[in-house]
Parts: sequence; C-alpha cells; structure tokens
Amino acid sequence: MAKSAEKLMVALVLALFMQVAPAAEEPPALKSAAGPQKEPLRALIAAAIKEGELSYWDTVIQPASHNVMQEAFRAQYGLPASFKVNYSLSVTTNLVTRVDQELSAGRVTMDVAAIASLAWVHAKVKGGHIMRYDSPQYAAYKQVFEKGLGKDGYFAFNGAYVFVPMWDESKLNFKGTSWQDVIGVVPSGRLNISDASLSLTHLATYMGLRSVLGVDYFKKLAAMKPTFLVRSEQTASQIVTGQDMFTFSGMPTRAYQFNQKGAKLKFLLPKEGVVLLPQAIFILAKAPHPSAAKLWLDFILSEAGQKILVEHEALISGRAGFVSPIPEYAPSIDKLNVIKIDWEKVTAEDESKAKAEWLSIFKP
Repeated sequence: MAKSAEKLMVALVLALFMQVAPAAEEPPALKSAAGPQKEPLRALIAAAIKEGELSYWDTVIQPASHNVMQEAFRAQYGLPASFKVNYSLSVTTNLVTRVDQELSAGRVTMDVAAIASLAWVHAKVKGGHIMRYDSPQYAAYKQVFEKGLGKDGYFAFNGAYVFVPMWDESKLNFKGTSWQDVIGVVPSGRLNISDASLSLTHLATYMGLRSVLGVDYFKKLAAMKPTFLVRSEQTASQIVTGQDMFTFSGMPTRAYQFNQKGAKLKFLLPKEGVVLLPQAIFILAKAPHPSAAKLWLDFILSEAGQKILVEHEALISGRAGFVSPIPEYAPSIDKLNVIKIDWEKVTAEDESKAKAEWLSIFKP
C-alpha cells in the first residue's frame, strides 16, 4: 500500500513538472520562420543535425572569419557544438581543379563551394553538377540575378571583390584617379601584379580591363618589370613591408584587414571602372550532406551572415537593402562603375586565349 502511494506521488510530481517546465527554447531561425515555412525548416535542421557536418571550400574568407561564421551558424539553427563545418581555403585554380577531379571520379566530398569564376560556375550549372535549390534567401538577390551575377535557383554570391591599385600612403604620395596613372608611378621592379596565368579571378580581371584599356596598356605595365604573386594576402603584405611600393592587384579586403593592425594602405577605384568578382556560392549536386549544405548557404546569404562577412572580410554584399557597415572599403554595388561582362557567354576557349595573350605580354 505504501509503495502504491509512493508511486502515485512520483507520478503526480512528474505530471506537475511537465506542466510547469519550460519547453526547449527554439533557435532564432525557427522563431523568425513564417507559419508554413516553420515545419519544413524544423525538419531540415533535424536532418542537418543527423548529418553532423558539412564541407565548405572558399577562396577568400580567412580562417578567423570562418570561425566567427561557424559559431553564429550553430546558434542560428540550434546546432550542437559537435556539429562541424570543415573549412578549406584555396586559390581559384586549385579549387576548380579539385571540383573537376571529384566530378570526374564520381566521388564528391565537398558540399558547398564559393569561387569568383562565374564562367566556370555557369558551365557547371549547364552540366548538371550544381544542385537546384530555391533558397528562401534568394528573394533578396533578385537584383543580382537580373545583372547576370547569379542564377536563380542555383547560385547567388556570398560577397564580391575587386582588384585595384593599392599603395602605402605613408611611403608613397599617389594622387591618381585612373588606371593610366599607374604607368610609371614607381621605379621599375617596385610594382607587383597578380599572376593571371595561375588564377582565374586575376585572368577575369585582365579580360575585363583589357576590354576597356586595350592590350597596349598592359605592354606598358609589363615594361615596369613587375613581380608576380597570387595570394592577395601576400600582395598586400609586400606593400606594408616595403618590399614593393605599389600593387596593380590590390584587394580592399586586405587593405581593411591590414589597416586594422596599423597599416596605412590606400586603394583607388579608377574612373574607367572595375571588374567585379562575385564569389558564387553553390551546393554540389551530389553533396554528401545536402541538408546541412542548404542551411549553410541560407545563413551566409542572410542579413546576419552578410553582416559578419562584410565586417570581417570587407566583401561587397549583393543583398537588397543591406547597408554596409564599412562603405569606405565595401561600398554598395550601385556606387561602383562596374565593367560589364556577360559571364554566361564567356567560354573556356575565351579564357585560354586571354591567358596565352597575358603570358606573351608579361612572361612571368
């Protein structure tokens, strides 16, 4: 009898606890989800948790910035601390090679990739290698799709950047406004330029600038006997250390990051225009962790994700209504004089011809 009473008491206490105990708090993503979107999102989060990880490759975002993104991503969707975003920072040519090799072998290991090589990405869409995914964030990127800087249902861009003249204002008093002003700005051998034969983004920049400046301009640039680099971090570093006095291929992102550490880097957005390089972000059609990949892409393109990327990488956002917290380094697209290129029509043959021409001029 006493045991029965004890069991009844325990049952009553448990019932009372269940009534007053608060339910597990929903993560921010579920809290903000509209009615019909809520349950599909809940199911997607559950599937991502079951997958437990995803693989992400990029050519710009620094590891420290990625770590901030990863923590915010987990918090947004209520993912456990054990959930991993396995990140790889690459150069454009190496990433292209890696994707092509995995596709040829029929063994895809990466889920999401971001690269500023729109001609190549368009080719992958046509080949059926990029997943069709109608991200709820794409509604904020209609302008990007209309300008040919993305493809609705397949990819937008996590951030865009440019390569432009850059120098250390504490060492060089440069007041130029044009690409033409770069010619002869420093003595022979004191200029660096990125190697377009080793990078698709620098090759794209060459192709765009050539359409405005002409081939003779680059012959004059070659006569300045530049040194050749690939990584934007190294390009900026050699200006800061004084190894070089000027770079033709400066990245505002790196100016921002170095200046936060006390450097005095300045850059020019020339009046003739710049080649905008959108980092197309997409999911591989055979991604091994498709649910987690969808959440990652959604988060990066969201207002919160864009804020982190702009604040840490000074990338140019394509999200409608987004206000840059650092407009002096990452202005809105509307404030840039962008050289128009129809990336969907650029072929591998076009790129090969441009590369051969660049090599014939610069002979690195």
